[in-house]
Amino acid sequence: MIPEIEKQALSEIKKFQEEKLKDVLVYLKDKSKFYGRMFSENNININEIKTIEDLNKIPVTTKDDLQNFSNDFLCVDKSEIVDFVTTSGTLGDPVTFAMTDKDIERLAYNEYISFSCANTTPDDIFQLMVTLDKRFMAGMAYFLGLRKLGAGIIRMGPGLQKLQFDSIERFSPSGIIGVPSFIPKLIDFAEQNNIDINKSSVKKAVCIGEPIRNPDFSLNTLGKKITEKWDLKLYSTYASTEMGTAFTECEAGKGGHHHPEMIIVEFLDENNNPVGETEPGEVTITTIGVEGMPLLRFKTGDICHHHVEKCSCGRTSMRLGPVIGRKQHMLKFKGTTLFPPAIYDVLNKIDFIENYIVEVSTNNLGTDDILIKAGCSKTDKYSEKIIKDHFRSMMRVAPEIEFYSPAQISKWQLPEGERKPRIFFDKR
Repeated sequence: MIPEIEKQALSEIKKFQEEKLKDVLVYLKDKSKFYGRMFSENNININEIKTIEDLNKIPVTTKDDLQNFSNDFLCVDKSEIVDFVTTSGTLGDPVTFAMTDKDIERLAYNEYISFSCANTTPDDIFQLMVTLDKRFMAGMAYFLGLRKLGAGIIRMGPGLQKLQFDSIERFSPSGIIGVPSFIPKLIDFAEQNNIDINKSSVKKAVCIGEPIRNPDFSLNTLGKKITEKWDLKLYSTYASTEMGTAFTECEAGKGGHHHPEMIIVEFLDENNNPVGETEPGEVTITTIGVEGMPLLRFKTGDICHHHVEKCSCGRTSMRLGPVIGRKQHMLKFKGTTLFPPAIYDVLNKIDFIENYIVEVSTNNLGTDDILIKAGCSKTDKYSEKIIKDHFRSMMRVAPEIEFYSPAQISKWQLPEGERKPRIFFDKR
């Protein structure tokens, strides 16, 4: 199912969004303490904001704003709130989002059209390898979207490879939803237990939370590591709690499709000016149709390219390229500027590294230091040199390396009480 607006000319999509923007601005002025104060302090007349380009007249909203003035973003009485969720806190303290019944329905519709984009039908059964508890929006969103679509759902949660395969054997799911770095662990478990994964019912995977493609849409190291051993069709999806919206790939695998009825997207440079189509920019969003805590020009911290040519699937809406990195995670290392995903891509190429975390700190000179803590069952005197040679050949610089057991790395990645693994630790 493709919503009609996603098949319209870009000029019609823009006109549609500008009509929706008027409603968003009126709602924020009337209901939001934060935005009402912003409009007043900056002498903003919302009647003068008529186009997407006019948004430049409004200051951006940051994660600091959300953390410092969280309650002022709430636009409804607390009696209307039916669910509380929190962000993961990757870039700071977690932020609480309050959702109304209408927001929950909007979330379900978003995932319904997103899963439809990824060729999901009512005949599919998906094994859900993410948590539905711990105030995690994503697991609930996937469940609601698949339910609205009419597909089957197996609520397994993360980890537990043995139980994952037991469930695959019992219920024959056609697809899985999970963090892509977990899939090689499933492959390893299958090989160790003589399970022929390519004879299983699972033929596709919706990958969340980590990129599986390079900026040119070719599979990155992690994507290749999966597909070289398991004949899966991979669909990447990008989302966040703040936007309550997903950008999901279709069968073409050329970027996550924008849903114009859900969200307005800008791509901004460091001075909050729009970038060109060929330039990477920070994904900056204005939500449409959110009741509880709508956001206006919110800077997500994620750096992406965007693409506007028509897709082979028939959709004409903008497509979002793979996340290059988070703005706050940008590193200056020995004269080289890089983002953590580039480090992950090197580590994923080295077979004897089973898992890892990346720690970044500031040294005595005030510059960035990078320490790789690698989880390896077996190492020898050449292991460190092999890793550093890989870094030098791909990035011209090499970080420090320490070796630990994979079990210890797993504990650091997912401490008790956490809801998703973490591999980047910023101690600057």
